[in-house]
This record gives sequence, C-alpha cells and structure tokens, in this order.
Amino acid sequence: MNQRTTRVLLQAINTTRTFTRTSHSLSQIELMDQSAASDRYSYNPTLHWNPQVEEYFIKAYGAEAFNRISKALTRPSCYSCIRVNTLKTTTETVIEKILEIQREKRLKDTLKNVETNYDVDISESVKSPTSETNPVLKCQIPGLDYVVFVKGSGPHNIQYGYQQDKPPKEVIVSRKCAEAVLRGAQVYIPGILACSAHVEKGEKIAVSVGIEQPGRDGGWAIGITRGIVLQGQKTDPQYLERDGMYIGQGITTMSRAGIFRDLSGLGVDMTDRVFRLDSFNDVMKGDIFLQNLPSIIAAHVLDPQQGERILDMCAAPGGKTTAIASLMKDTGEVIAVDRSHNKVIEIHNLAAELGLNNIKPYKLDALKSVNSNIINGNLTQTEDIGGLTSQGAKAASFVNGNLSSPTAEEKICALSSSDKVRIPNDEQRGKGQYTSKREERKETRRMKNGPGRHHSTGGRVDKCEGFPPNSFDRVLLDAPCSALGLRPRLFAGEETVESLRKHGKYQKRMLDQAVQLVRPGGVLVYSTCTINPGENEGLVRYALDTYKFLSLAQQHPRIGGPGLLGHYESSDGYSEEWLRPGEEDLVQRFDPSGPHDTIGFFIAKFNVGPKDA
Repeated sequence: MNQRTTRVLLQAINTTRTFTRTSHSLSQIELMDQSAASDRYSYNPTLHWNPQVEEYFIKAYGAEAFNRISKALTRPSCYSCIRVNTLKTTTETVIEKILEIQREKRLKDTLKNVETNYDVDISESVKSPTSETNPVLKCQIPGLDYVVFVKGSGPHNIQYGYQQDKPPKEVIVSRKCAEAVLRGAQVYIPGILACSAHVEKGEKIAVSVGIEQPGRDGGWAIGITRGIVLQGQKTDPQYLERDGMYIGQGITTMSRAGIFRDLSGLGVDMTDRVFRLDSFNDVMKGDIFLQNLPSIIAAHVLDPQQGERILDMCAAPGGKTTAIASLMKDTGEVIAVDRSHNKVIEIHNLAAELGLNNIKPYKLDALKSVNSNIINGNLTQTEDIGGLTSQGAKAASFVNGNLSSPTAEEKICALSSSDKVRIPNDEQRGKGQYTSKREERKETRRMKNGPGRHHSTGGRVDKCEGFPPNSFDRVLLDAPCSALGLRPRLFAGEETVESLRKHGKYQKRMLDQAVQLVRPGGVLVYSTCTINPGENEGLVRYALDTYKFLSLAQQHPRIGGPGLLGHYESSDGYSEEWLRPGEEDLVQRFDPSGPHDTIGFFIAKFNVGPKDA
C-alpha cells in the first residue's frame, strides 16, 4: 500500500468517525426532542390550590396523604357505576344489554378506523364482549346487587404524531368540557376555545385543556380569546400551561371556520382517550341511572321503609330521591324539594322516566323548610298562604303535628300554575290585582328573548311554604357544599379559607331546619361530596353539641373509612372541632385515593331521640 493510498484511507476513517460522532449527537438531540414532546403531549396535571387552603388540608390529612388525594382528584374513577331500576328490569338483563352495546361499539369503532386507513384487524372487534377490555360486574356489597360496575381503563399513553418542528394540530377546550371528556363525553362546539389554522373536516386533531390562571385583579381567568389561531409554538397563549394537559385526540366533524361559526353541535369525535370509559348518555333510559357509589350508599344508610314519609331537602337532580323511592318499592311518600324551578322540573322528569309515583317534588328553599306559621302543629292563620290557592286548600288544618287531610298538604304546599310572572288584564287591575310596569317590561323581554340561564324553561311546579315540625320519619340532607371531592377536577384555586368557612355556616343553618322536621324516633342522614373537614366532621361536632337528642348511628353498608379526630386552629384565631375518640367509626369518609376509587364523599347518620328531654 503506497503513501497516497494510506492517506486516503486515513481520511476516510476520520470522516467516518466524524460522521458517526455527528450522527450520535443528532440522535441524542432527537431523543431529547422526543422526550420533551413526550412530557408535553401527555396527561400529567397538577391540581393547584389556594396556599391557605392547601396548608389547612395538609394539617388535616398530612402532606403525603393530601398529595395522593390531590392527584386522585385530577383523574376520573376508572369505572362507571350504574344503579339498575329494579321496578322495570333486572340486573342480569342490564348486564346483557351493556355487553351487547360494547360489542356493537367496538365493531363500529373498528369500521371507522378502517375507513380512515388505520391498520386494524376486524376480527378483533367481534370477539366475545366478555373479554377483559371492559368487564361488566355486579356489585358484591351485600344489599347492593342492583348496582353494576362497568370497568374502564387509563391513563393511556397516546401517540399524537409529533415531529420535530411540526407539532400536531390541536384544539384547546375549556376545563369543564375537558372534565366531561375525561368521563367519556365528546367535544362539543361550546367547549372549544381555540384551534390550529387550516383545520378541515375529518382531520385528526389533538385535544388539550386551558386551565384558569391567576389574573391581574387577583381573580382567575382562562386568558384565551375564543377563536384564536394556534400555531403550536411557544408564542401561543398558555403554551407552557398546556404541558401535560393533553386528554386525547379525535376527528373533527367540521372545519375550523364551522367550529367558530356554529353555536352548538359535535365539534370533535374523540377516537383515542387518555381514560376510556363507556358513555351511557341516552342509553337504556328508564332502566338505569348513572350514579356515584357513595351517593347510592347514602340512600341505603337512610334505611327508608315502605310506607314512610321521607324528606330529601336538597334533592336536585333527583338521584338520591329516586334511589330512596326505589328502596321503598314506590310506596309511602318521598317529598323532594329544591329552590330552583328548573331543578324541580328535573326531579319530576327523572321520577317519570324511572316510573316512580311516590315522589312529590316542590319548589322550596331548604333554609325555609320549617313553616313559621305553624305552632304546636296548628296553622296560626287561615288565609291562603302566599296568596296562592288550590282546590280544597281552605279547609286544611294540622292536628298534633300531622296533616289531618290530603288537602292540608295542599295548604302548606300551595299549588302554583306557573313559576312565571303573570301580567293582569284591565279587568284584573280594576279588582286590585296589579303588577308593576317593571314586571310587565321584564315579562315582555322574557317573551321576546326567551328564558335566561337563571329563569324557568317552562313547565308547572308546585310551590311549598314549608312543613310542620316532626312531620317526617326520615330526612336526608345532602347539603350544597364546596364539592371538592368530585372527580375529575382540574382546578381548585377558586376556593379560599373564607369560602370554605361560609359553606360550613350555610350547612349548619340547613341542619337546624332538618333537625326540627324529623320526628322523635326518626333518622337524619347528612352527606356531602367534599373533602373539607369543616363541612363534614365540623358539622357533626356542631350537631352533637347543639342537639343533645341526636346521636350517631351505625351505618350499613359500610365501605368508607373513619372520620377525622381532633381539631384545627388557624393563625387568625379560627378553630374547628372535629370528632372525638369513639365517633370516628360511626361516620363514613370516602377517600378519592382509596382502594374503592370513588369520589370524595362523607356520610353521617343520626338517631333522633325525645326532643323534650
């Protein structure tokens, strides 16, 4: 080998080594890019709390336990809980129908993937619906054999097709839309905030979430103007906040222009989700009701008996009301009240859908549940209550705290033909029936523009003026609360220590009403869907210390954990008393991070003793 040949060979070797080193360096860069993309295009949210609220919860639960709870809250339960309406069908029949629905859905999804040229095997879609993809199981808790669990799965790692300098097209949806999608819903147009440019119908698109951020005024805001164009670059609004906030991908049902032109309808058909849960929207209506397991248990803990008179004080949308009515085999009487006209209609419609006839929904503020016009079981006046009348109501009376006739119920729960303002004609004005010009203008605008978001959507409801003391065998107070146990939850910053304390004060006022309405020897059940001890154990402490005739009772079934012992003292001098030793096992606290994978929930059951003791 001559010197020239040797030099050429050495140059070639050096060039190869340089190329190899360069390729290795490029490979590392690509891996780093892919790693960064993997972190960004994933679902790994962090729930941000008000600092004072976070400190409060850490003192209550401990830092490690609270971190587990916070993480669990950002994810949905990995199963759907279904209550079977045994008055119309059987658990076995519902399970068979669900399995058939699953099989048809898998076949439909497979055919859809074939049409979009994905590599799929059609034979996989027609396998037995009892395969391990979505098991359907009957609840094994004694007494709850009418409850069915449909297992889901997640979180899944989704490939969004990221390429260097070519991010996937995406839409940003609102937080509430995202929370619904994580539970199995689709992406509808009102929930879409922003979209990439040049998106056409039928394109694959990534779905990310816009979360509220601190504003300049100290409040919280999304900070995204609806309809803006996303480039997938760091100049996009909330680019950094969307890291780890991708909940899946789907196929657009219309172009970008159509998404922001239309006001309603399906925007993105979700084809691949981080959490895969079956949707039961409009499925087997009347035969099933989708309900969280702790809510079903709360109705069981009340232990309603056939023929009793039961009050559900904050009943909307009617899930627990209908559960109670079903346990009573549609006998007796379940009074369901809510202060919202539209929510009362929801209760009525759900009862009709499930075929329950023993439910009577009324419009009534729970804080006014006890009728102040009744003393020692007798009406103090015979005039028509609130100016509202119903046929036969004038003859109503109360004897020893009990209704003496069916018309007495109509007297207290006076019927209103509508919850809307009525404009009198000239003849009515002449008789002294007058409505102000302001009300006339308001009604004219309502007729012209349709109902507003806080106004009635139509329909008749029965108004109620309250009930006499000791008029119910059992009362359920599922109190309005901070709802910090609901899942999935992607934002919690709006709650402050002050707002949590206000919830507790509001619930105490409701409990004061509930205690008066339960007869001696009756039962009162209090429940919330929050993890806040002040609304749970703090309320129990108030009840036991204020009303000596109340005592905590054993609960059946029992799958929740014990309550919190001790007390809390803040730096501003505020203090809360919780449970005392021996009381913790008489309540049920459902931990979102616990083995049952439920929402955060709390149940306390009280026996009501002689009130004059």
